[in-house]
Amino acid sequence: MRQAGRYLPEFQAVRAKHDFFTVCRTPELACEVTLQPLRRYEHLDASIIFSDILVIPQALGMTVEMHPGVGPVFPNPLQDPSDIDQLQEDGAVSRLLYVGKAITLTRHKIEGKVPLIGFTGAPFTLLGYMIEGGGSKTMAKTKDWLQNHSKDVHRLLQMLTRVIIDYLVMQVESGAQLLQVFESSADHLTREQFADISAPYLKDIRNEVKIKLGEKQLGQVPMTIFAKGAGHSLDVQSQLGYETIGLDWTVDPVEARKIVGDGITLQGNLDPQDLYKTPEEIRNLTINMVRKFGKLRYIANLGHGITPQTPLESMAAFTESVHEAL
Repeated sequence: MRQAGRYLPEFQAVRAKHDFFTVCRTPELACEVTLQPLRRYEHLDASIIFSDILVIPQALGMTVEMHPGVGPVFPNPLQDPSDIDQLQEDGAVSRLLYVGKAITLTRHKIEGKVPLIGFTGAPFTLLGYMIEGGGSKTMAKTKDWLQNHSKDVHRLLQMLTRVIIDYLVMQVESGAQLLQVFESSADHLTREQFADISAPYLKDIRNEVKIKLGEKQLGQVPMTIFAKGAGHSLDVQSQLGYETIGLDWTVDPVEARKIVGDGITLQGNLDPQDLYKTPEEIRNLTINMVRKFGKLRYIANLGHGITPQTPLESMAAFTESVHEAL
């Protein structure tokens, strides 16, 4: 979860010279910060391309700025359903080819040592940012749209789904070996809303990506769905066709396995805040987590993104303890 990120001093050195989205849009810089964790931690078993979920709204014509201490900001969010008509769906993926170039470059630089993961934000999560104008603890504007503009919500979700499908296929064409879909705002949805607002589009993404990869003879790339806060809908998630389900730290691994069965890989789910504990505490928590999940169809990971002030030795303790537990 956010391997190349705010906790690494070498990443901060790059950011001191370049704007966040400049790093995203410059393949050489995106490649460099993708490789940084692999150089520092020998026990990492995969890498995820450095980018951001909000490059899709940018490709649709919206302005997104990264403000220090605030996060992403949309100066002109969607205020009315009529604003959807101003989005530029045609050619959106062609405006994201810099991500594909970063993936190709990184694949060459990794030299086959670990697989490279591509990713995207899920439709509902992207919709929320586009309406709220940034991150939101309440999602009040989005919930107003869900209540009063239901047809337009689904119209926008359908547009985002189409772009996401082509975006993910482009990433595989560029060299991505696994794909992850982040439904980071699922904690704002009830079980009923998740089944209506999120799940159908997540299923369409998986099905259509699979079909298009087959048509292009690119094989079948494993896909992960991570729906933060949607532990209430693990049974629904297990029917979406994804090979892996990511779990946040609120979900019990034993219960999750009972719900999804033995045919799906589980990923997760240490609380990122646990990385502020002592190395010995991290070791014990990690070993206990791995043993609860078991060795069958499991990817050890955090339950959400690593946070900025995480001590470097904490990540070392976490990765080393995963291998120790095995």
